Amino acid sequence: MRQYIVRRILISILVLFGVSFLLYIIIRLMPGDYVANITAGNMNVTAEMEQRMREVYGLDKGLLEGYISWLGDAVRLDFGISFIYQKPVTEVIQRYLPITFALAAIAMVFEMLLAIPLGILAARKQYSKMDYSIVAIALMGISLPSFFFAAILKRVFAIGLGVLPLSGMVNARAGFEGFARIMDIGHHLVLPVTVFVITGVGGLLRYTRTNMLEVLNADYVRTARAKGLPERKVIGKHAFRNTLIPIVTLVGGMIPGLFSGAVITEGIFALEGLGQIAINAVNNGDIPYLMGFNMFLAVLTLLGTLVSDILYAVVDPRVRYS
Repeated sequence: MRQYIVRRILISILVLFGVSFLLYIIIRLMPGDYVANITAGNMNVTAEMEQRMREVYGLDKGLLEGYISWLGDAVRLDFGISFIYQKPVTEVIQRYLPITFALAAIAMVFEMLLAIPLGILAARKQYSKMDYSIVAIALMGISLPSFFFAAILKRVFAIGLGVLPLSGMVNARAGFEGFARIMDIGHHLVLPVTVFVITGVGGLLRYTRTNMLEVLNADYVRTARAKGLPERKVIGKHAFRNTLIPIVTLVGGMIPGLFSGAVITEGIFALEGLGQIAINAVNNGDIPYLMGFNMFLAVLTLLGTLVSDILYAVVDPRVRYS
């Protein structure tokens, strides 16, 4: 196992180099840049001043030269200074990471609590009204664009009924402290978490249902039922454990997906997280932050894949890594 993990980490490092190069090229080729954005419409800024500003921000270098310069700093975990916030990118990410992490973690827990039991129930009641209803709800969640669903929730619950906040993290006028502030933050996160869960639960639910149907038709499950074991034990002890094997793969990939999905959701609900900062960075050409944020997502993707592979050995004793 140790050799397998070390080998995977070394491969992941090589993958990160390739990903970072592609990301840098794509970000540098975006139309406009930070200097052009901040000097647009200012008649007092001359061409010489713009060129000097590009030199200060490192935008005068070519693609390859700029990437090598960025990579030299990145290997020392220095991702540069954010153009917008004038602070180190790592410091900006550390500041806004807790909000995005809390949103993603809560959403992921609810998705698993809903998708796995409902997927098992749908498989047990195959071709019944219950099965059709659950699958229909799952398909609706998959089909709904997050921005459209968020707009409906805001119109109904925030504007229409007035029972939930429209946007933001806290009620600035109330000035809550302590436990009251925590409850206020939770109140503001209800709609964003709902958007995350409803639009994301469908994929895991269908995956669980499909794999559960395959397991329920296996010979060892029929044998367990023929022995007279209770249905609860057949499902929980024999069927569900084998269903977990493919589910682990999907769950590992959900982690970076939740963080990248926060870009849209946080922007809609004006939450000060990594996603909202990423939108501002794209609009203003903040290359250092965009590189740091996307590399953070790349590391999460590789870690999620590695954790999934390791968990195979936990849920399936037959899996051995050498």
